[in-house]
Amino acid sequence: MTIDKTYDAAATEAKLYKLWEKSGAFACNVNSKSQPFCIMMPPPNVTGSLHMGHALTFTLQDILTRYQRMQGRDVLWQPGTDHAGIATQMVVERQLGEQKIKRQTLGREAFLKKVWQWKDESGGAITKQLRHLGASCDWSRERFTMEPALNRAVTKEFVQLYREKLIYKDKRLVNWDPKLLTAVSDLEVEQREIKGHMWHFRYPLVEDQSQYICIATTRPETMLGDGAVAVHPSDKRYQHLVGKYVILPLANRHIPIIADEHPDPEKGSGAVKITAAHDFNDFEVWMRHRDKDYFKRQKDGGLINLFDAHAKLNDNTPEVYRGLDRYEARKRVIADLEALGLIDKIENITHVVPHGDRSGVVIEPWLSEQWYCDAKTLAGAAIKSVEDGRTQFVPEQWTNTFYAWMRNIEPWCISRQLWWGHQIPAWYGPDDKIFVAESEEEAKAEAEKVYGKPTPLNRDEDVLDTWFSSAMWPFSTLGWPDQTAELKRYYPTDVLVTGFDIIFFWVARMMMMGLHFMKDVPFRKVYIHALVRDEKGQKMSKTKGNVIDPLDVIEKYGCDALRFTLATMSTPGRDIRLAPARIEGNRNFATKLWNAARYCQMNECVWQKNFAPASVKDVVNKWIVGETKLAVDKITLLLNDYRFDLSSSAAYDFIWNSFCDWYLEFTKPVLLGTDEVVKAETRATTAWVFEQMLRFLHPFMPYITEELWGEITVSDKMLISAGWPQLADKLVSQEPQSEINWVIRLITTIRAIRAELNVPAGAQVQLQLKDASAITKARLERHLPLITRLARLANVTHTLSVTKGAAQAIIDETTLILPLADVIDLEQERARLNKESERWATEIRKLEDKLNNQDFINRAPPEVVEEHRERKAEAEATFAKLQAAQQSLAG
Repeated sequence: MTIDKTYDAAATEAKLYKLWEKSGAFACNVNSKSQPFCIMMPPPNVTGSLHMGHALTFTLQDILTRYQRMQGRDVLWQPGTDHAGIATQMVVERQLGEQKIKRQTLGREAFLKKVWQWKDESGGAITKQLRHLGASCDWSRERFTMEPALNRAVTKEFVQLYREKLIYKDKRLVNWDPKLLTAVSDLEVEQREIKGHMWHFRYPLVEDQSQYICIATTRPETMLGDGAVAVHPSDKRYQHLVGKYVILPLANRHIPIIADEHPDPEKGSGAVKITAAHDFNDFEVWMRHRDKDYFKRQKDGGLINLFDAHAKLNDNTPEVYRGLDRYEARKRVIADLEALGLIDKIENITHVVPHGDRSGVVIEPWLSEQWYCDAKTLAGAAIKSVEDGRTQFVPEQWTNTFYAWMRNIEPWCISRQLWWGHQIPAWYGPDDKIFVAESEEEAKAEAEKVYGKPTPLNRDEDVLDTWFSSAMWPFSTLGWPDQTAELKRYYPTDVLVTGFDIIFFWVARMMMMGLHFMKDVPFRKVYIHALVRDEKGQKMSKTKGNVIDPLDVIEKYGCDALRFTLATMSTPGRDIRLAPARIEGNRNFATKLWNAARYCQMNECVWQKNFAPASVKDVVNKWIVGETKLAVDKITLLLNDYRFDLSSSAAYDFIWNSFCDWYLEFTKPVLLGTDEVVKAETRATTAWVFEQMLRFLHPFMPYITEELWGEITVSDKMLISAGWPQLADKLVSQEPQSEINWVIRLITTIRAIRAELNVPAGAQVQLQLKDASAITKARLERHLPLITRLARLANVTHTLSVTKGAAQAIIDETTLILPLADVIDLEQERARLNKESERWATEIRKLEDKLNNQDFINRAPPEVVEEHRERKAEAEATFAKLQAAQQSLAG
């Protein structure tokens, strides 16, 4: 069967994925004797659609999965989706809203039926999209965080932690969304930069109302809840005022001036208002001082909640402001303070304001009673597991980020005021006594013991934060709390691949829960990948209009091109700047591979079952066999170290350069020649090398490699189930490697000189060798036809002196001399090179001036600074080439 002239990516991808899945190639085998390898898919939201961040993380996971599968390990890549509390509830509420139906009208039970209906009909589209990406996870084991088995695990987890006093109720500040009417996590808060004002207000001193202390705020309405004014203890301007009282305008309460490390003497007036119920920093100040008399004497202890759930002012404010929306109240407060002459000044500013990423409204730090998890206690074991190396971060630099977060961890608010989610297993008696149990029957039995008779109980209406259930993902998906064979075999998992933004929200919490319930870490390695940005280094966003849809890219360039691009650009510590040109370049790489396969087929390079690569005789064949072994070793080593960038680049370099550009060019005369013995060996060698290439390229570019595997091999296995290349050390022969690599360096050097000095492509030039050793002369003689053809030489001679008007270069002991006086205008070329060198030197100086300007470094966005550094590096490389070209011209 002849390979088609062009590769049809779309048709191939649709066909092959179905074949893979149907064959059972993705499935793990709990009864296998092979060493297990387990990787947990970070469960995407059931409402989600594939974005470029997903494409990156799932590509890297799939590379590892396919690689380990080819290594002969029993691989479980555990897939699934997260119920995504807020996002899913909003989708269904929006659909009901189109029918003029509110969830409150439906009631909880009927509403949840609607959500499950939506999930069954429309949810999980992202799992179909992951198939487009080639994700080879074990779909037969797909899990959902709200399925009954996982719900049972979450309930058991909550009850046990409560009984161990690691879960409790408390009144603290939370991120409150006044539109969705629920607490939200920090990850669901979007910090937006907006234009606003800084108001400076005067608070008169109680003992002398002609004197005042000035505070500044961006939220004037919250002043009604002030419990104190704080100054830094070292601020000499205010040391005499510490312990005195001011009159809180409008509220007419007396509040103390206190000393605390929080205020910055260099910022504003150096004095700050402490509104503990509506600011996270102020709440921490209040916590440090709450036992002091000046707070104890105040109503509410200096912790005054101003707002109701809708962010309207409540009864804790003066009557005139009650019921006002927070922004209407702001206008009224400013007007009233202005009327009293208590506004010192107003500044126009640009500041960052937290918004709900789903609702789009400003988030309110709000004092409310919620369920909390004692994260500080649980964090201890997680920190220790990293300290002693049981879990390692790759790159290692993320270890310090992990420590910084974990060593300063706050109580974790785990309750959400939603209907969709894991309902908290807590019931309340008539006196609000709490009964936490795994079922209502168990809770009622406990209540009967307390009250001495059957007593009606009301269940807590809140649900758990989705991170609470996903924290159990590495063991709940394997069957916990039951002690299943899967749990025993695949826990702890080998590696987690994820983005840095959820190290705290997900990675750390999985570690805390895994160590607490399983007494072992959930994963041995945590590979943290970077962000995918646009080609200018900007974060992708719909508002900027720079979002690149991976499905569009796949449709245009093919899945393999996208995957390979993401892999090659995954340099540790550097964000990916995704440019369409890079993806197009890797589609060209796929085309190069396809054309190479057609070349092999047309030249009857057929895979031979009993081919022994160590037995080849021809020096070029020995060389490519050795290079193949070296390439496989390099790619294997790099993949084991999670260097997706270097391993994929090593595969690219071998296929494009060593095989296509050199080996196929070297052997063309052989395949056209009459020596049948060498021809047969070359055909067999070519086919063998191509097979190894398909194997080591498969994890990166699974579709095209699988398609070609079926076309050029006679294996009864699909490539996905074939083994990783296992090549013996004896395949590397020192002399053939050294000899052919010398030939390549010689030809490459001559080509570079020709290119830099603008030698016409069709011109055949002379090559003179000075000081050549006997080894060099022998190599030259053996490969002279090859060298003259590929370097476009008229002839090669040996000389004792350098010809005037010649370009020079040195390889090992030998000076290469190319007389060019009759081929190019040397003076014109020198002038051109000099002019180009000056132009690039000027560009380098400009870039250096900018990068040495600290004001530019501080003010410019990081991506702009990085772009300037890259431009400087490219300019320096170009300048170096021009200098080398100038120096190569003799006389």
